[in-house]
Amino acid sequence: RRFWGWLNAVFNKVDHERIQAVGPDRAASEWLLRCGALVRYQGQQKWQRDYNGLPTGPLGKYRIEAIDATDSCIMYRGFDYLDGLEHVTEIKLQKCIYIQDECLQRLSDTKNLQKSLLQLRIISCGNVTDKGIVALHRLTNLEYLYLSDLPGIRKKESTVQMLQQALPNLELELDLE
Repeated sequence: RRFWGWLNAVFNKVDHERIQAVGPDRAASEWLLRCGALVRYQGQQKWQRDYNGLPTGPLGKYRIEAIDATDSCIMYRGFDYLDGLEHVTEIKLQKCIYIQDECLQRLSDTKNLQKSLLQLRIISCGNVTDKGIVALHRLTNLEYLYLSDLPGIRKKESTVQMLQQALPNLELELDLE
């Protein structure tokens, strides 16, 4: 188990030179696929699953529009890859064992995501608590938030109330015990 944790940390190490060399979308795609997540590019219907099949082309041709991190090993350490992404409209975090409050705080603090992110789903991420959900209030353009199977959320009513006050246009769907 310790070995996998170490390997996952290696997969999440940010390579700033790589971001400069290939652009933020390509570098983030490499990071996400390496960690087991999927990406979908603007103007495309299919999800990119295969690291070795990443599309090539001129810098900036493929822009990430959606991220599905189901069962992936993404963790806080790699979130610097999200900074340069300007076109991400949806993110799904499902069964991500390394996602915790600090990750959601970092997501919410990412300037480009504050502008572009419209839909967020957080499902079965056991390390997420009320603190992480409340931190999402900086995602001012968020239109839809789905929360399900999050045992760390203990103050559901006050957390929901804080979010709805900060984001009055947010459609919030809950499937919490």
